[in-house]
Amino acid sequence: MEKTNTDYGRRSFLKASALVGGGMMIHFSGLAKLALPKNGETVVLEQWSELNGYIKITPDNIVKLICPNPEFGQNVMTSLPMMVAEELSVDWKQVIVEMGSHDSVKLGPQFTGGSNSMRMYWRPLREAGATARQMLMQAAANTWAVPLEEITTKAGVIYHEKSGKKANYGEFASKAAVITVPKGVKLKSVKDFNVVRSSQKNVEGTKIITGKPLFGLDYKHEGMLIAMIQHPPAFGMKLKSFDASQALKMPGIRDVFSMKLFEDGFEQGGFDVRTFNDLLVVVGKTTWEVMNARKKLIVEWMPAGDTKNTMGGRNGKREVIVPGELEDTKVQHEKMKQYAAKPAQQLRKDGDPETAFKNAAQIIERTYNAPFLAHNCMEPMNFFAHVTDEKALLVGPLQAPGWTEPTLMKVLKLPADKIEIQMTRMGGGFGRRAYGHYLIEAALISKKTKSPIKLIYTREDDSTYGIYRPMYTTTYRAALDANKNLTAFHLKGGGIPEHAVHANRFPAGAVDNYLAEGWQIASNITVGAFRAPGSNFAAAAEQSFLDELAEAMGKDPIDFRLELLKRAKENPVGKNNDYNVDRYAGVLQLVKEKSGWNGPEHGKYSRGVAAYFCHASYAAHVVDMTVKNGQPYVERVFSAVDCGIVINPDAAANMVQGAVVDGIGNSLYGGLTHKDGLVEENNFHKYRIIRMHEAPKKIEVSFVQNDIDPTGLGEPPFPPVFGAVANALYKATGKRHYQQPFSLAQPDAPNV
Repeated sequence: MEKTNTDYGRRSFLKASALVGGGMMIHFSGLAKLALPKNGETVVLEQWSELNGYIKITPDNIVKLICPNPEFGQNVMTSLPMMVAEELSVDWKQVIVEMGSHDSVKLGPQFTGGSNSMRMYWRPLREAGATARQMLMQAAANTWAVPLEEITTKAGVIYHEKSGKKANYGEFASKAAVITVPKGVKLKSVKDFNVVRSSQKNVEGTKIITGKPLFGLDYKHEGMLIAMIQHPPAFGMKLKSFDASQALKMPGIRDVFSMKLFEDGFEQGGFDVRTFNDLLVVVGKTTWEVMNARKKLIVEWMPAGDTKNTMGGRNGKREVIVPGELEDTKVQHEKMKQYAAKPAQQLRKDGDPETAFKNAAQIIERTYNAPFLAHNCMEPMNFFAHVTDEKALLVGPLQAPGWTEPTLMKVLKLPADKIEIQMTRMGGGFGRRAYGHYLIEAALISKKTKSPIKLIYTREDDSTYGIYRPMYTTTYRAALDANKNLTAFHLKGGGIPEHAVHANRFPAGAVDNYLAEGWQIASNITVGAFRAPGSNFAAAAEQSFLDELAEAMGKDPIDFRLELLKRAKENPVGKNNDYNVDRYAGVLQLVKEKSGWNGPEHGKYSRGVAAYFCHASYAAHVVDMTVKNGQPYVERVFSAVDCGIVINPDAAANMVQGAVVDGIGNSLYGGLTHKDGLVEENNFHKYRIIRMHEAPKKIEVSFVQNDIDPTGLGEPPFPPVFGAVANALYKATGKRHYQQPFSLAQPDAPNV
């Protein structure tokens, strides 16, 4: 049994309990301290419903669990409360789940991203459940005058078997409220789980399929107006002048004005972006009226020139110069070739790779390229704001309210306790909604118009505003001796505006002579997190190259990877290898078994394999491809994942299946290009995404069974899909592809 210490005092607990009308509410978290009311102010239930993992029990035995993290389809609203329910020992069917609003004092950042939700809350939420259960048991023991050790619980009922007494949790909720919060609460042993590791349906599933108003675009508020922003048509341009006389004559239009997102010298945080700082805003009664009025604007734009951003964050305050040129994809490719030929920053070096390459009997060199990618969330950016001089209410879809709140405080000049952020369900995130500029825009518009407004982006607005996956390139080199043994490995990667080199990941640690280098080119095209940032390209290039290397060495691609991992375990090179060899090898062995890797019965398929480690988890895929009417089609996929303890198996399998479909679509079709600063793919008629009929007929997901604390799952299955598709495509067509997207690009001639 695990033990933990609480830091939740009796006085805090009494104040919380008093809010429930005779019931009990418990909050516990190692992530944030509970904020108590000051100066004797009256506390109302609405203030206390915003907690980082709390349990509310009413006298009639209603159990309500609050989900702390934003939900955009990864099912945290089900899986996180399952952790609480496990330790609380309640019947899952009796549980009600609600999404908690943001409170930076009580709840911390509430960040959904980086595949952090399960691993970040694994202990705090279990501790919350275990603490509540212990106090309920103590209340029953005191009332029945029996030893605590003789009390048991099951499915929300307290039992004393010797006397035959039993009672629902709700009957002892009030009495439990006056008990001192215990320390050293025992957590369940993994072998005793009955909620965790059993599949539970999405708690909002019925609401979703029946069209309930759960999303930001659904939100309504009395007196709410609609706002839209006209931003420059190209990166590297800004507003010069505008004539709104015709737009103001349109029906329903209330105002047209320009404003700045950040004032000059504003110190931006790590997740503050300002693709276009000068905003032209149209405000009106309805979305349709505002859209039509925008078309009547007469706007003159001008070159932005180089701009200076003042950045804060982990690296301290610094000035960053953003170039003002109009970006062009063809020019970008040429720039990257030039930079790739220059010396780069050394990120890791083992042994003497220069000598090993000089003495090599054979050198294999390949360069891989990938374009900018757009997130394409099905729900475009939107946020509601009602800002007055005294307070601010903001409602909408956001991945990182804790990172956005400090910026809100600065631009609105309001303290945190006067800012309320309510989070709606998100219609997609993938990293795009970690950047809260659209929330800041909504707040500033509301403040200026002195009215409640909802800011809405059209699809074209969203596609052309920025926050893309960067544009990448990496060159891989391998040195072989006369016996085709691998003697050296070199990767040199770059990108606009950042590279995707993870210097300490596999095959680092498995090769005596190893070199990793990186370089980057500054750009005014804003980028950000995109489902497994950096890893999605790194895996595609690395796993493609390893397959080609295995072929040159006359080895099976899975066996070759396992050989390298064996070397990394038995005689590792270097001390900074950031992957676990056994877990990495485990997913390869599992996917080999489940797919029947070399079985003759799979002969009609062109098979590709890839595996990768990121966000503390390991994933491997075998892709079975056929060619239909000259086009590649992934018909089946076998996936193996090690993410530690799987909280909700069905939901976890769905997550992996979604990552597979997403990866296939992006690898075959995804790409964003620029011409004179303009985005050329401004909507789905130009930006190709995977269609329903192009999804695999079968995606079989297997999880490595272990008792490791949960690690990431939303992102890790995504990166290796790219490499598996590329390797299958080679088997299907006989040609290697080095440029994404694969189906729209010609195979590049390999660099040897």
